[in-house]
Amino acid sequence: MSEKTLPHIKAKPGEIAENVIAVGDPGRVKILAELLDDYKVVNEHRGLLVITGNYKDIRVTIATHGMGCPSAAIVFEELGMLGARKITRLGTAGGMREDLEIGDIVVATGAAYTRGGCGLGQYMPEACAPTSPDPVLTTKIMEKLGETGTRFYAGPVFSSDAFYAEDPGFAKKWNSRGVIAVEMEAAILFALGWMRNWRTAAVLVISDNLLSEKEEFATSEELKEKINIAAKAVLEAYRSL
Repeated sequence: MSEKTLPHIKAKPGEIAENVIAVGDPGRVKILAELLDDYKVVNEHRGLLVITGNYKDIRVTIATHGMGCPSAAIVFEELGMLGARKITRLGTAGGMREDLEIGDIVVATGAAYTRGGCGLGQYMPEACAPTSPDPVLTTKIMEKLGETGTRFYAGPVFSSDAFYAEDPGFAKKWNSRGVIAVEMEAAILFALGWMRNWRTAAVLVISDNLLSEKEEFATSEELKEKINIAAKAVLEAYRSL
């Protein structure tokens, strides 16, 4: 890659690790920074907080990707240009199964999306993109979660373009199709992974349940313990690959 500065992630070549955890909330970057040694901030431009540090014997970048697939695609593309080769989205999701509780962990095995949505209509206007994660990385993450005795669910998610378009009817429809949770960025990450030859995965912590009568929505700080458990599983999976 040339030395030319990218428009959105202003990190320099060499400042982005091959191993990346990407999150929507910059506050979550600060939470996960506690897992790294000797980290430094390599980008704050446009509010996209990005840090790089060490986890045991590997270098890791934790990056903010913003909300929604078009925003996230820009970040993923630029992280890839700067050296990322494994990218896992660690985010929150809305449950679309009645038995999913706040704080439960979901490992995405695929991502549905609205036809032409998620920015993918511009990448592949004539087709639906392949939106499955890297199977080796995803399996390693599930193994690492299992080694800690953490309960998790594995299944497909729906990557939505409109947060407030979701309701119990939406949840029931997609649940009947086998989808277990809704989030906003996995589909573009998985599709780009196959296009750009990255390993990708998504691990999600349930922050609310669309089928619940309770109007609860947990914050990143409230979910900190489960976010850290999920992050450590991803980091240990990276170490084993």
